[in-house]
Amino acid sequence: MAQSYVQVTTTTDARSEAAGLARSAVAERLAACAQLVGPIASTYWWEGEIETAEEWMVVFKTTADRFDELATLITDLHSYDTPEIIATPVVAGSLDYLAWVAEQTEPGERDEAVDEPED
Repeated sequence: MAQSYVQVTTTTDARSEAAGLARSAVAERLAACAQLVGPIASTYWWEGEIETAEEWMVVFKTTADRFDELATLITDLHSYDTPEIIATPVVAGSLDYLAWVAEQTEPGERDEAVDEPED
């Protein structure tokens, strides 16, 4: 069967947390790339009230095979009680880019160089 790809999104209330989630997912090879978008304005129901908050979105590029592990990592590291974790299938894309995503998300040894965040 051909490889399947997804974009996974989550949001958080702090850029530093979004950056940490992005870096952890890439370091663990659960995503080939993670992009931060924000700040964004979110309006939603929470505990019976309509809330509005400034958030940061993280968009992870990965394979469908890595989704469950990525979702676990997001859940484990996220500060929200109920974090958004949504996977959207990639129905088409550049073959070279998708091959790169597959290559970068192959399970393997973690690169220790990723422990030091760039400024």
